Amino acid sequence: METLKFKTSFKCSGCIATATPFLDAVAGKDQWTVNDEGANKILVVNTDKPLSGQAVISAVEKAGYKAEQL
Repeated sequence: METLKFKTSFKCSGCIATATPFLDAVAGKDQWTVNDEGANKILVVNTDKPLSGQAVISAVEKAGYKAEQL
């Protein structure tokens, strides 16, 4: 299993809810989480299929937010 981490521009649970369908489509339902405590909202994707960091970043950007791979 591979773990990818990203710093995001999410501000609240509403932002995460907006991005959910995009992230579910690229990473898979229940394959990702966002640590919504603290200033940095870190997106963690756990996957056992080939998935590029750029694909996740593109999904976040399609939702209207920014992500940077850590």
